[in-house]
Amino acid sequence: MDSARKGELTEPSGLAAKIEALFETVRRPDREQYSNEEVASACREATGESFSTTYLWQLRTGRRDNPTKRHLEALAQFFQVPPAYFFDEQEGAEIARELALLGAMRDACVRSVALRAVNLSPEGLDTVSELIDVIARRDAARNRPTS
Repeated sequence: MDSARKGELTEPSGLAAKIEALFETVRRPDREQYSNEEVASACREATGESFSTTYLWQLRTGRRDNPTKRHLEALAQFFQVPPAYFFDEQEGAEIARELALLGAMRDACVRSVALRAVNLSPEGLDTVSELIDVIARRDAARNRPTS
């Protein structure tokens, strides 16, 4: 299960991890992942430059890690994130946290809890937060390997 679905807010490091996080989180309207061909084609149209499926695969897997600024801007445009996601570490980390939250919100149960919590008082939200912390610690203890 990916980290966004576990509720962990992880920050991808490295270009390949950042691109992979976009593929994992930003989905087509049918909630399926975009294919390399769909993304590469859109990036070719946006830049007017060469942007092959193989090149995108190489970026995703870390086999290539020095794309042009225009290629990264095209990827940012396609996935509807600010180009700073790729160029500014601090802003990129914040965007990564927002993407992880977006991924978690795709889960119907998480979305249901969040929607019901909207109308709670600050004290009620604190109580819900404390309960979530207790349950998370209990689940972590259960899943910890015994030595």
